[in-house]
Amino acid sequence: MKKFPKWLVRVYHKTDVAQEVQEKAQECFREWCSKEEFIDSRDTTDHLAEARKILLNIVKRRLPKCIGEARLKEEGLKEIAGAKALPDKAFKTKLYKKLLKTCGEFKPPQDEENFDIHVLEMGFGEVGKEPIDNVHFYSKNEPNRAFKMQKYQVSNLKPKKFHEFLVRVYYDPPKQEDQQEAVKYFHDWCKDNKKFIDYEPDPESYKEKSQDHQTPSGKIFNDPIHGQIELPDLLVKIIDTPQFQRLRHIKQLGGTYLVYPGATHTRFEHSIGVAYLAGRLAEVLKEKQSQLIDEKDILCVQIAALCYNLGHGPFSYVFKDRFMKTGNEWKLAEASFWLFLDIVENNDKLKDELKEEDLTFIQELIKGVHTSAEEWTAKGRTEDKSFLYEIVVNQWNDIDVRKWDYFARDCHHLGIPNSFDHQRLLKSARVCEVKGRKHICFRDKVADNICDMFHTRYTLYSQAYQHKIVNIIEEKISEALIAAKDKITKLSPVAVSNEDIESKLSNILHNGTGGEDQTTATMTAMKEFIKLTDHIFEEILYSTDDELKDARMKLEDVVRRHLPKCVGETRITETEHKDNRILENEWNKAVDEWNILPTLLLDKKDFFIETIKLDYSDKKTKTPIKNVYFYRKRNPTDGIKIKDYEKSSLLPEEYTEYVGRVYYTKKSDKEERDAKECFRWWRLSKDRMCMILVFDQEELRGNWRLITEDCPSLDHCGIIEVRSCKVLSGEWVLYEGPHYKEPSYRLQDPEYRNPEAWGPNGNTAPALSVKRSTESVL
Repeated sequence: MKKFPKWLVRVYHKTDVAQEVQEKAQECFREWCSKEEFIDSRDTTDHLAEARKILLNIVKRRLPKCIGEARLKEEGLKEIAGAKALPDKAFKTKLYKKLLKTCGEFKPPQDEENFDIHVLEMGFGEVGKEPIDNVHFYSKNEPNRAFKMQKYQVSNLKPKKFHEFLVRVYYDPPKQEDQQEAVKYFHDWCKDNKKFIDYEPDPESYKEKSQDHQTPSGKIFNDPIHGQIELPDLLVKIIDTPQFQRLRHIKQLGGTYLVYPGATHTRFEHSIGVAYLAGRLAEVLKEKQSQLIDEKDILCVQIAALCYNLGHGPFSYVFKDRFMKTGNEWKLAEASFWLFLDIVENNDKLKDELKEEDLTFIQELIKGVHTSAEEWTAKGRTEDKSFLYEIVVNQWNDIDVRKWDYFARDCHHLGIPNSFDHQRLLKSARVCEVKGRKHICFRDKVADNICDMFHTRYTLYSQAYQHKIVNIIEEKISEALIAAKDKITKLSPVAVSNEDIESKLSNILHNGTGGEDQTTATMTAMKEFIKLTDHIFEEILYSTDDELKDARMKLEDVVRRHLPKCVGETRITETEHKDNRILENEWNKAVDEWNILPTLLLDKKDFFIETIKLDYSDKKTKTPIKNVYFYRKRNPTDGIKIKDYEKSSLLPEEYTEYVGRVYYTKKSDKEERDAKECFRWWRLSKDRMCMILVFDQEELRGNWRLITEDCPSLDHCGIIEVRSCKVLSGEWVLYEGPHYKEPSYRLQDPEYRNPEAWGPNGNTAPALSVKRSTESVL
């Protein structure tokens, strides 16, 4: 049959089946292609299929289970397989055969492939020696003589051994019940091999434990912020999916790690921390008022907290707030909920557990509901459970578990002190009646702690999130992504719409028969979006494609620190922030006036203006604590506002400020220094700023410097001596010696062409230090 290379054959499979079935269908398709004569399989061979399968098993946690580990007797090791030294490959093979022989009647299919044995060597140092034997000491009386500690000088409480070998047995069970049998036979095997297994019988034998085959209800994570935390099994099933695991590769603080080296934490651990805190807060409320909340409510709240960040793109808010501004607005909540539904669609346990109202409730929790609105619009839960909507995304007073986690986590990794203690707020929380609706309130005595929370937010934004270099780096990354957008198709995601979510929901609730065709543009784009992580940075940086040259050069500027310099920042008005053209016009006018002076000419095209907003809260209130309600010890059911006299008098008068920054493309140190002087002159105005132009030769010639502050040593000002000068503003005093050593000369005229002009007749000594007159100092 004649082949037509441009002809394609496509095979489709319904999406309402389990993930395993889809993978099996793909394997079947590839096998079919390799056998059929009319299929040109030369270009369809998937050489990475096996590698991809292994990594997919890691992501989905389809891993062999450790059925046990045992300590080995070193004296019995050499007899095994005739080993003359430490355990080697022959020892492992011998050990493996003994295990299979001991298994007896337990014969799972393909035993040799299902079992794996690891022999580990652990110790304090060199084998057979105490670690302290290699340490030398000195005494106070003889600090130059080294000696070793004698045995009588060392504590008797030290371990008997400083080295050991472990054997760990892993098993990949075809069925869950096979694992329990394998664990039993492992302990029997240890008992039967006392010659090389360090086995001591325990009165509390394994038989009692083996009678109960129930698996744990959740999983414990060791978190650096919250310690040992446990999450329910359903949340673990969400975590062990590609949609969630991609958060491991999306940094929490975007490009901040390029300024703060420790800020490499990701959305993955943040999401787990938020889910834990959401569960803890819900449980605290349930303990105090059990009639208000049930277990399903807690589960839904935790799921929403866990999945809130699923929709983040590369470098978190760089993708949402900078990159996606050039096209369709990226709706984070909608994207996160769509990906969550995609997880539910392929997990039968989640489908069975979560009903329609639960899915709607989770959607509303992720998006946020304003619980103080006059009309109750939420559909997932009734109005009597309004307080639940204040746990994950609190649109009422901005206090929620997301902030509690990222305040603690970001401060930890940034190295910024954190005075806010979320545990104090968590334990004091309870539900109170406020204006006929239930809200989460806090004990009146934690008001100062809440003020600390809002202040911590301001500190993080001013020192890290809106750091002047971080903003430049993130803008460069965004420009690189925009430049690569046409070449890398996955950089063109489709914003998820409400219609897409409704179609997905319908498909889940009707088992794939009630929704529209799921092969939509959104579904195709979101499948590509799942592959989009921070790795796009390296993909562009190390590419050789000429079409990515512009994007690559921008990232090379980031790596090599070829970045614009911030020559100054100043507080501005809200009007100037909203329309930064006002600030740009003022700056351009200042540059024009500066260029009239006998200094280096500054090009206005080399500058650009940035304005930012710094505040204590997202809410548009004069005082962040205004919408926070409290309860008193004697009346814990009524929510109240604390009185003004109960608030600290050290709180700021304003909680929002605006900052303008001027950036300059650095061409030389001299130009940067002049740009910074121009900025100072602009903000202080020429009438208020003291300025003097000094020259190292007479007649206003030679090297010159513009000086605006006291200069005790001219070496620090980039000039050796002053032989002529021109006073531009203010009053100045010249000193013949460094560090203001006499004699001194007060300058009263605007221009001095030689030392005789400011000194006595015949004076030829240059000035070596310059100082502003006390009357001129602001």
